[in-house]
Amino acid sequence: MQQHEQYQDAAELRDDAPPTSAKDLDSDRALLAESVTINRTAEELFAFWRNPENLVQVMENVVSIEPIGLDRSRWTVKGPAGNEVSWESIVTKEVPGREIYWQSAEGAEIANSGRIEFRDAGERGTVVRAVIAYDPPGGTVGRMIAKLFQREPRIQTRRDLHRSKQLMEAGEIATSARNQRQREERNEEQYETLDMERQA
Repeated sequence: MQQHEQYQDAAELRDDAPPTSAKDLDSDRALLAESVTINRTAEELFAFWRNPENLVQVMENVVSIEPIGLDRSRWTVKGPAGNEVSWESIVTKEVPGREIYWQSAEGAEIANSGRIEFRDAGERGTVVRAVIAYDPPGGTVGRMIAKLFQREPRIQTRRDLHRSKQLMEAGEIATSARNQRQREERNEEQYETLDMERQA
């Protein structure tokens, strides 16, 4: 089901426009989607995610986000082996209270694009869904290395969404819950790495 969702996203979200006018995701890149339900209104969550400076609080691998214009910011994130990677991110489309689209500027070290969706879930709050397309360095080998260093985008996106849920609902991020989640995800990564080694 999840694989079908990824293919459907890729087919529907093709957009060959330049970064400043693109409204969709680059389907030539690896595509992932993760979601979480947060007990806050869509408007509150949209406002939080629309301010890039807020995201440093919930994104573990982000070193800094520097606003450089109304719709542009420079992101610096942690990478494998203690390295850092930077790129300029551009908000290419937004629907207040519903969606935010972004894309990395031309020449980014790790080309990426995506969208954050906010969908009303009634009494449960709002479903926040992140859809991200990225171009991993080194293809399959790069993805395997990233998994080993806890930097694989799917795992990190899942973590960051749950951190945002904790912050928005409880006002803080629970360290014990984060550590438990990290242990579970490390086990998941070990199984995935073994599978990749068997297939090699």
